[in-house]
Formats: sequence, C-alpha cells, structure tokens
Amino acid sequence: MQDVSVRATLPDCGSAESGPGSGKGTQAEKIVQKYGYTHISTGDLLREEVNSGSERGSDLSKVMKDGGLVSTDVVMELLGEKVLKELPNSKGYLIDGYPREKAQGEQFVRDITAPTGIIYFEVPDDIMTARLLERAKTSGREDDNEETIKKRLKTFHDHNDPILQAFEDKVSKLNAVRSPGEIFADVEQILDTLPAKAS
Repeated sequence: MQDVSVRATLPDCGSAESGPGSGKGTQAEKIVQKYGYTHISTGDLLREEVNSGSERGSDLSKVMKDGGLVSTDVVMELLGEKVLKELPNSKGYLIDGYPREKAQGEQFVRDITAPTGIIYFEVPDDIMTARLLERAKTSGREDDNEETIKKRLKTFHDHNDPILQAFEDKVSKLNAVRSPGEIFADVEQILDTLPAKAS
C-alpha cells in the first residue's frame, strides 16, 4: 500500500458489522442511497481480487474456501487502495464487514482514520445459517455451504467480541431479526445523530 496519510482529509467513516447472512448488505445499500456514502465491502474487494487471477487472489481463494481470516496486511492494502481511489468524490465511507478482528481495527485507525460510528446487526446463528443456506441455492458462492458456514460463524464469534469491546464508545447494536424497513428506521436514527467529523 502507498505510504500516504488520508486522515486529514477523510470524510465520515462508518462500519456495518455482523455475522455472515445478517442482512447488513441490504442495509448498506439503503444507507448509500439516502446518505451518499461510498460503500466498501471487504468481501467484495476480496472476491474481486480472487477473480482477477493475481497471485494475491490465488492465495486469498485458499483461505476463503477454508472459512479462515485473510491477513490484516492484505485487507489493509485492498482497503487503502479503494479509499484513495474514491477519496476525491466521496461524502463518507461505509465499510461493510470490517474490521474482522481487533488488530485490523487498530491498524485501520493508525493508517487511515478512526470510525465515526459502528453499527452492529445482531442475528442468532441459526437464523444466519438458514439465510446463508437459502442464498446458496442461487449465489454460486463456494463458501455458502453448511460446513464452511459453521467455520465462518465460529471465526466471526472468536474475533468479534474484542472488536466490540475495543470500540465500545462507537458501537450501536440493532436487532436485525425484523423487516428491512424497521431496521433501517433505527439505522437512520443512529446516523442522523452521529457527530460531524472534523476534516
């Protein structure tokens, strides 16, 4: 990643957090539509890199098929490249599915910026599993199978609690076992009351 600082000019930066199959992608789309934020999905960035056929993508493919965590350095490289690319035209950033572990969050704060807020969508494991298995019927994603889903959920839980504790003052938790409209009403309330971030 380029050794540059974007902290001084970075607009608002928020994170949508939850386990796989929680519906955070749907909420991210609604946030982007209303607030004009640049949506950055770490999952999409990783899949794009895998599909690029690069050596880095080949290594990522192996980790993702096993349901493991991609190294912090690789994720930071991809995120940094995307943030810098979008910086001239962005009103703010919504980062979907990041950080995945405490060290990633700490490195993001050091290298890029601290989050303005983190929204955590709470969904029980059995519901997330059912949603992912249903999605698997049409997604064509290799990681949407029951064995890998169980690994992904275990990995998520093992790493998620330390993140929520480390950024406790930034986290807003929402019950995400409701209709998208009901959830988004709470999301709006959170975003509309976030403090403005100094540039």
